[in-house]
Amino acid sequence: MKLGSLFDGIGGFPLAGSRHGFNSVWASEIEPFPIKVTRIRFPHMLHLGDITKINGGDIEPVDVIAGGSPCQGMSVAGKRAGLADKRSG
Repeated sequence: MKLGSLFDGIGGFPLAGSRHGFNSVWASEIEPFPIKVTRIRFPHMLHLGDITKINGGDIEPVDVIAGGSPCQGMSVAGKRAGLADKRSG
């Protein structure tokens, strides 16, 4: 089965999927460091960039779309501003 990952981060969903027989086809992420991490783990996976610029009709269909909520404002790295942070709210 094919998997697409939105708000991919460091590729948690593709990693879990790969351990259960999924082929991760594409991901959407805008932060450079997490993209570098997923490119190491999944060199074949297409990186689509900003989710607001993706046209679903132009990308390969998948069986499962996984997605995490944007979490920069929730994390320690994001100073835990919470939902008031424009990146997470």
